[in-house]
Amino acid sequence: MGKMRLIRDAYGTTEGFCLVKSAAVRTDVKGTEYLDMVLADSEGECVAKLWNYSRITHGEYDANDIVKVRGTVQVWKDTEQFKIDRIRKATGDDGVDMSGIIPTAPYDPQAMFDELMNTAAAFEDEDLKRIVQYLLRENREQLLLYPAGVKLHHATRSGLLHHTCAVLKLAKAIADLYPSLHRDLLFAGAILHDIGKLRELDANTLGIAGAYTNEGQLLGHINVGVTMVAAAAEITMISPKTAMLLEHMILSHHGKPEFGSPRLPMFPEAEVLSVCDLLDSKMYEMDAALDGVSPDGFSERQWALDNRQLYKID
Repeated sequence: MGKMRLIRDAYGTTEGFCLVKSAAVRTDVKGTEYLDMVLADSEGECVAKLWNYSRITHGEYDANDIVKVRGTVQVWKDTEQFKIDRIRKATGDDGVDMSGIIPTAPYDPQAMFDELMNTAAAFEDEDLKRIVQYLLRENREQLLLYPAGVKLHHATRSGLLHHTCAVLKLAKAIADLYPSLHRDLLFAGAILHDIGKLRELDANTLGIAGAYTNEGQLLGHINVGVTMVAAAAEITMISPKTAMLLEHMILSHHGKPEFGSPRLPMFPEAEVLSVCDLLDSKMYEMDAALDGVSPDGFSERQWALDNRQLYKID
């Protein structure tokens, strides 16, 4: 884990904004309470201690709070830890840049959302235009924040939009090569293929998913996505056949039963979608695995990539 990006002055005092990953009140050998924390930002995390802790003086803190801290980095048992001198919760007036606190998609979420909406607005198929725009509008606030997973690929703030836009861009490039593809259907499937993750993941207002919902555990995002499209199809009164094609694309976008697909792709647009989805997820995982690896070196074995070690080209 990398070091946090807190600012250090000439006297060794360090301060900045960070995320509370965990916080617990403990008692030292003298019976005095102290606050035992793990603090993090987008660069890394560290153990932190606030000695002589007082709830009245210092306040109370929970996981996922954003705080401003001031203190010094010390070494204890060959490990760095942060000794907190001052701490408070961040407020709206602080103007905290969340991309520096939480791993965040590299593109502006509103711009990514607009890209999806603009693509749907250009559809010639009125049914596909109506249902895609409806689902995007109805879920806008969640889409701007939600990750695409708890771990693995795109498990970042706005990661679901990041992944969806990447799959859409891949689909557009492939559609230019194969003019027989139904472009509107392919692009609609790309936009909606992971819509069920909005109900599968238990994400908070910071865009962090710590667990799966009961619905996510029992049904999974594929089945939930099909249900969401079916409900939206009734509300928007689109053709039942169009709805069925979208539902099949969601059902089959993982490609194979062993990857979670209840159905294999059974028409070209569904096949292209499954290929784009797999490619983007693998590229994200490979980039993450090679981050920090020296040129001409190998990564650790990656469970999500068939336990492979990856080589970084010089």
